[in-house]
Amino acid sequence: MIDMDQPRIIHNATTPEYYFEEGCHITEWWNAPEDREASIVTARVPAGVATRLHRLKNTTERYVILEGEGRVEVGVLEPATVAHGDVVVIPPGAPQRITNTGSAELVFLAICTPRFTPDIYEDIDPGA
Repeated sequence: MIDMDQPRIIHNATTPEYYFEEGCHITEWWNAPEDREASIVTARVPAGVATRLHRLKNTTERYVILEGEGRVEVGVLEPATVAHGDVVVIPPGAPQRITNTGSAELVFLAICTPRFTPDIYEDIDPGA
């Protein structure tokens, strides 16, 4: 059990990456049941790949673009180009997807509040 009232350093050097059905590769840096407030992952989208259109129930997600370039679709916003340093704020329930439009990998942090759990993910891709 993690005591959330105590400072700590989490060493994640050996954290494995896994493929997520949405269409990207995920490395979970922080997603502890004891900390329901937030989760942090790195998402990696190969060149030319679009993630599935989806939404998260009762969770705000933020993309912090670290590498590459893409086109993001969020809710009622027009699709927008994103690159290093951009932050995308995705409210709970907003349809979302991101497409890697560059020739290199698109890498971004995905920070969820409250934390991501599989039961909040809803695939709404019309091809599903």
